[in-house]
Amino acid sequence: MTNKSNEVEFLGRPFTALRPNDETVNEIIAPPYDVITRAEAKELATDKPFSFLRVSRAELEMDDDLDPYDKSVYERAHKNLSKLRSAGKLLLEDKACFYVYQIRNSTHRQTGLALSASVRAYKQNNIRKHELTRHAKETDRTTQIETVKAITGPVLLVHAQNKNLDDQLKQVTASRAPDYSSSLEGWLHSVWIVSEDNAIKSMYTAVNKMGKLYIADGHHRSAAAARVADSRNSEHTQSGDDEAAHNGFLAVTFPENEMLILDYNRVIKDLNSLTSEEFLLRLSSNFQVEISSSPVKPKCPKSFGMYLEGKWYVMHLNKNHHTIDPVDELDVSILQQTVLNPILGILDPRTDGRIDFVGGSRGTKEISHLVDSGVMKVGFTLFPTKMTELMAVADAGLIMPPKSTWFDPKLADGLLSIPLD
Repeated sequence: MTNKSNEVEFLGRPFTALRPNDETVNEIIAPPYDVITRAEAKELATDKPFSFLRVSRAELEMDDDLDPYDKSVYERAHKNLSKLRSAGKLLLEDKACFYVYQIRNSTHRQTGLALSASVRAYKQNNIRKHELTRHAKETDRTTQIETVKAITGPVLLVHAQNKNLDDQLKQVTASRAPDYSSSLEGWLHSVWIVSEDNAIKSMYTAVNKMGKLYIADGHHRSAAAARVADSRNSEHTQSGDDEAAHNGFLAVTFPENEMLILDYNRVIKDLNSLTSEEFLLRLSSNFQVEISSSPVKPKCPKSFGMYLEGKWYVMHLNKNHHTIDPVDELDVSILQQTVLNPILGILDPRTDGRIDFVGGSRGTKEISHLVDSGVMKVGFTLFPTKMTELMAVADAGLIMPPKSTWFDPKLADGLLSIPLD
């Protein structure tokens, strides 16, 4: 399976995982490091000495005033990962395998394939991006990988529906119980180990015939892994060895039709020196604005909810909006171009401190709380970005506005890792 040419021969491969088993998984499983605060991490890890948060958020064990990017935090993470291994809580697989990863609750189920995604394919845009990354966050994950000597944060990938691969995943989950599983925040996370050579070969062929994968969530993790690969290839002159562990990054790819994207909403601190009446008047040039008797979650694209001074409004775009640019077609772009920029003066939502974002899992209740408390002045709800829109932006080589997608459920930390040494 090695590729030593400049061509991308594969998108992903099996890997030798560091993982829990069914006896230890409940002690290990943790939410992703980047969706909880330091205080939340500390609370979740209380009385859980083997929680993977002690690796992904090792600062929870240290003084609250310590910089989370301090060298000692990464060193503590390495120590804690070593402790998990020496205590037998995490085991090293004896061969390279694929892993079927399923997340489900009473209303939703999605089944994907965990693999080592090719850094080379990522660099050549066969694993496609749709977001910009921030240098500080890249550096944080790069330092974490290098110090811990393992890739521990999985990247969420998506692929166009593929009957061959999807049938293989279903066959595995239907034929036997998972090798280990655990519940986290209302979702059951289950993992099946695929170790049979014929099954590995068949899955490898199915994945790599697809030609492209898309990053749904985890741009900083994948960018950091690419930096680690560059560094190690330079040091060890292994740039041609695509099967070296550091030339891949931990990922799980799911079929597009099984993914859930929730709305990613906006809250603003002020009305840019406008009164509420002036603001509503300005909105009327582009929108039909009506008071709603209940919180507004838009039911279709190009309509928006707004919460202002204790009242919910529904906003419908007056004009037909159609463009060949897949970014301009997004509801997040329409709101930015018609309201946030020209009326509220928010030119760059990535850097403007007057705007914040509320993921759909927190919803209208959080928006009304922020506005009613005076922390924010106005909030907007949006119709969720579609998976096809994300893929169209990535295929065009374009970048989506910040906070365009909120994927739920999230992949758990601690269920699979790729050791580098």
